[in-house]
Amino acid sequence: MDNALEVQNLCKTYNDFKLDSVSFTLPAGNIMGFVGQNGAGKTTTIRCILNMAKRDGGEIKIFELDNIKDELAVKQELSAVFDEIFFVDTWRLHEVEKAIKGFYSQWNSRLYREYLKKFNLSPDKRVKELSRGMKMKLMLAVAMSHEAKLLILDEPTSGLDPVARDELLDILREYIADGEKSVFFSTHITSDLEQIADYITLIDRGGIVYTGTKDGLLEHFFIIKGSKTDLTDELKKKAVGLSVTSSGFSGMLRSTDIKGLPGSIATEQPTIDEILVYISKGGTRHE
Repeated sequence: MDNALEVQNLCKTYNDFKLDSVSFTLPAGNIMGFVGQNGAGKTTTIRCILNMAKRDGGEIKIFELDNIKDELAVKQELSAVFDEIFFVDTWRLHEVEKAIKGFYSQWNSRLYREYLKKFNLSPDKRVKELSRGMKMKLMLAVAMSHEAKLLILDEPTSGLDPVARDELLDILREYIADGEKSVFFSTHITSDLEQIADYITLIDRGGIVYTGTKDGLLEHFFIIKGSKTDLTDELKKKAVGLSVTSSGFSGMLRSTDIKGLPGSIATEQPTIDEILVYISKGGTRHE
C-alpha cells in the first residue's frame, strides 16, 4: 500500500466556518505534520477523518479503505491520541487495558505491558496519579498496543515540558522505523515538526496553503525585507503578511515570485513558525 491516508476535496460547513476542498496525501511509512493557527481547521479535518464529524463532500481513504463505508475495518488499523485523556481517573493502568482491549481484534497484551515498562508506568498506578507527560505515554501505549498502522495525534505535545516532548518524538521515530507505520501529527509547536516530520500540510482559514515535503515547504517561501522605495504595487499584491513601517517593509513571497527582485531587497529562508506567522497576517498590515 502506497498511501496511509488520502483526503480528497473534503468539505465541511458550520455556521461560521468552512473546510473548502481540503486535499492531501500521506505516503505510508512517514510522519506528516498538520499545521495552522487555532481555528484554521485542523481539528475539524481530524474529526472528519475519524468520522466523528459528518463530511459534506469529498472522500477520505485510509489504506485504500473508505473511512465511512469501511469504518469498522479502518478503525482496527488506526489509533487517535488527543490532547486530553479520556480514561476514568480512578482506573489503574491494568484496568485501562481491560476496558479498551475488547474493541480491537489485534490487541496485544504483551505489547501493552512492554510499553508500560518501557515508559516507566506502573500497572498499579491510577490514571489520576499520572503527570501530564505520563498520561501522554499511557495514551500512546494504548494506541500502539493493537498493531495500529496509522497514528493520528491532535496537539499531543501541548502542555508538555521540553524533556517530555523530546521523549514523545523519540517514541514516534521508533514507531515508524519498520517502514509500515505512519503518523499524522497536528501541532502548533513547529519546532517538533522540524525535528521529525517528513511531510507538512499547512491549512489556513479552512483551505490548504501547502502540502508536500518539509524541505519543499521551506523552499516554497522566502521572507523579504527592504526600504519603502522598493515596495512596488506589484510587490504589494504578491507579498503575504506584508508589514510596512516608517523604516521599510517585510513580508513573504512564494519562491516563484522571487525572480526579478532588485538586489536592494534582502531575502532569507523562513522557519515553519515564520511561515505560519506571515500567512496568519493575511493581507497588508501598516504600522
